[in-house]
Amino acid sequence: MLFNVHEQPSYAYTGGKPFDPTLPCVVFIHGALNDHSVWTLLARWCAHHGHAVLAVDLPGHGRNRAQAPLADVPAMAEWLLALMQAAGLSRPAALVGHSMGSLIALEAAARAPEQVSRLVLVGTAYPMKVSPALLETARTAPEQAIAMVNTFSFATWASKPGYPGPGSWLQGAELALKSRIQNGQTALNLFEHDFRVCDSYAGGLEAAARVRCPAHFILGEQDQMTAPKQAQALIEALKTQVPTAVHTLPAGHSMMAEAPDAMLAALRQALR
Repeated sequence: MLFNVHEQPSYAYTGGKPFDPTLPCVVFIHGALNDHSVWTLLARWCAHHGHAVLAVDLPGHGRNRAQAPLADVPAMAEWLLALMQAAGLSRPAALVGHSMGSLIALEAAARAPEQVSRLVLVGTAYPMKVSPALLETARTAPEQAIAMVNTFSFATWASKPGYPGPGSWLQGAELALKSRIQNGQTALNLFEHDFRVCDSYAGGLEAAARVRCPAHFILGEQDQMTAPKQAQALIEALKTQVPTAVHTLPAGHSMMAEAPDAMLAALRQALR
C-alpha cells in the first residue's frame, strides 16, 4: 500500500489484509540492505490476528528505491513517524525493528512516546559499531562484503527449512535479497551507506531515557553480527525506565528466517 510521506508515495506491506487504521498497529522496520519481505511470516500472522500491519521499505530500499536514502538514524525515525501519521493510526503502535531497524524504532519511540505502545528490538546492539575492515570492504567490494555478512548472519548451514526441506536454502535467499536491494539502488553504494548509518548512531542511551512504553529484546544466542552482550548497555538503560523483557532464540542474526516459529512466539509474547 502507498502512503504520501513528505510528498512522496511510500510503500508499506500490510500483511495480505486491507489496512485498517482503527486496529492496533504493528510497524515493522527492516535492517541494512533488507526490505519489508524479511517480515512476511510475522506480518501476515499479525494481519490475520487482529492487528493492522505496516512493514515498511525504508527510503532507498525495496519498492521505495526511487527515494533518496536518508542520512542517519534520526532522519529515518522522523520519516517513520511521518509514515505512521500518513497512515492515520487511531492509537499508539508497536514498533518492531531488526538490526539497523531496531535503532530507528528506538529513536522513533523516544521522539514520539505518545505514538508508541510497545518497543521490540530484534538483533540489536548499542553502540552498533562496524569494523573498519568490513566498512572498507563494503566500500570497495560490496558483493564480497555481502557474502561475508551473509556467512556471519546464520548460526548454521543446515537450519530449517533448508534442512530437511530439499529445495530451500536460507543463505542463498538472503544473499539474493541483499544483492537485489544493492543493485536496485544506483544512486550510491547502499550497503556501505547502511553500515555507516549503524556505525555513526550515537544517541541510543539518550533515546532510551525518553522511552515510555514496555520494551522487549529478541536476541539470537549465536548472533555474530550483534552479539547479545552488545545489547546489555541498552537493556540496562531501558530497565531503569520501563518494563523490559529479554527473549533469547537459538539462532544467529537472521533469526526471522532461521528460527521463524521461535521468533513468532517471542513476538506474540511481546505484543500480548
